[in-house]
Amino acid sequence: MIAEPDDDGLVQPVVAERGPTVLRIALGGQLRKLREAKGITREAAGDAIRGSHAKISRLELGRTGFKERDIRDLLSLYGVDDPEERERFLELARQANEPGWWHRYSDLLPQWFGTYLGLEQAASKIRTYEAHLVPGLLQTPEYARAVVALGYEDADTDRRVQVRQRRQEILHRSDPPIVWAVIDEAALHRPVGGPRVHREQMEHLITLADLPNVTVQVLPYSAGEHAAAGSSFSILRFAESELPDIVYLEHLTSALYLDRRQDLALYLSVMDRLSVQAERPEKSIEILAKYAEGYEGYDR
Repeated sequence: MIAEPDDDGLVQPVVAERGPTVLRIALGGQLRKLREAKGITREAAGDAIRGSHAKISRLELGRTGFKERDIRDLLSLYGVDDPEERERFLELARQANEPGWWHRYSDLLPQWFGTYLGLEQAASKIRTYEAHLVPGLLQTPEYARAVVALGYEDADTDRRVQVRQRRQEILHRSDPPIVWAVIDEAALHRPVGGPRVHREQMEHLITLADLPNVTVQVLPYSAGEHAAAGSSFSILRFAESELPDIVYLEHLTSALYLDRRQDLALYLSVMDRLSVQAERPEKSIEILAKYAEGYEGYDR
């Protein structure tokens, strides 16, 4: 469930599948509107819940969980006295505090990646450039297994692959994000997992590209030099105005989340140029098909 304002500005529940991150954003945004409508400062609101203006800012941006006592005190401060309306807010807060599906894998996932999964589930548009591998959202289970084996030597391969498969469920939900992937031709030339796995991965990309919310472009060798210079990255956009676009760059043991205006402008410009340099989606499908055909007859 998620809450959206109706014509009276009240929070009403509607069905959604975008996880606790977006629930926190929605509730935080409604609390901000209530505060501003009453002309109450963040400092005064912070005093009401025995906190600071910084805590109110985090709550309103959906960057932290909600304590029921804080919500009750804020609603009283903002003049929300109707029992049913207060309960709607409180129920939304309870749902927003529920852990996302990825928390069951917290023993495997570093905290910085768990943060990304929450944002990915909440995003309305995901643009990604991948220089070396097929993007995780578009990988087959066997391709993902081969990728996981490259980075981990433990007994949890199956669960790590499960995480990638769970991530991919957003592609088929009732309100799927727009996914626009630019894949360097170098990734298509590298038979991760062996010829059979690679062929199946190329065929899978062709199938996914047929979805109305998925676009796949190949950046060919013939494009020559390009602005990304081999650096993979993703840009996440959200329907909620309270949350800015975020650039995600993953390293071996950490990740960067960029949301400064100048950083966003640079990466959006680079992504736009990559999309122009890459082959059109129709031509990209032909390239994927040729790579798949090149591995026909291989069974291993």
